[in-house]
Amino acid sequence: MIKTVLLDLDNTLLDFYRAEEAAILGTLQDMHIDPKPGIAARYSAINAGQWALIEQGQTTRERALVRRFELLLEELGADRSAAEMKDIYEKRLACGHFFMPGAPELLEALYPVYDLYLASNGTTAVQQGRLKSAGISHYFKEIFLSQQLGANKPDPAFFERCFEKIPGFRRENTVIVGDSLTSDIQGGMSAGIHTCWFNRDGIPCLSSIVPEAEISELGELPALLAGM
Repeated sequence: MIKTVLLDLDNTLLDFYRAEEAAILGTLQDMHIDPKPGIAARYSAINAGQWALIEQGQTTRERALVRRFELLLEELGADRSAAEMKDIYEKRLACGHFFMPGAPELLEALYPVYDLYLASNGTTAVQQGRLKSAGISHYFKEIFLSQQLGANKPDPAFFERCFEKIPGFRRENTVIVGDSLTSDIQGGMSAGIHTCWFNRDGIPCLSSIVPEAEISELGELPALLAGM
């Protein structure tokens, strides 16, 4: 029986891609750079690549968060400060939110039944700002942010540091729900807890990372958890 639910934030509860697009376009405007067609999608791909390197332990968070803008500025041929761009972008990203469809209703449904914890790889200041904007922090017993814990999903150290803070924690009663196979699902599998992949786009699972359960809409989760 599931008692403890770890929920991812980006693209699970909050729509990160919409927030990312608004933030990068606003940042380019602030830095007087013409936003060429497709530039938001290109930045998203660069950013995803840098986060993949973080997950794989091939770079540090501090380096990756600046490097993504160095790469973007190189492609744009713009002589600007990547560090300044990072600061502007993070301030913009932190000041708003977009819910994933069904997210508020899901939290209302799960809150009376389960012990909810947030587990996110995002930067502390950014995630705290987005959570404040969304007004959902009160649903969680505790909010686990990788920058504060000193380890990133899927590193087992991230999960062990979360588990240490959960009263009466038991692996067999715990599930992680998230959209990332490499971060949420791989991390949950390595940590020995149940896993549920939020696969909104119906992507075929062709990797060696096989989730225990899968949903395509958040509204499917309460019934699934009740049967686990």
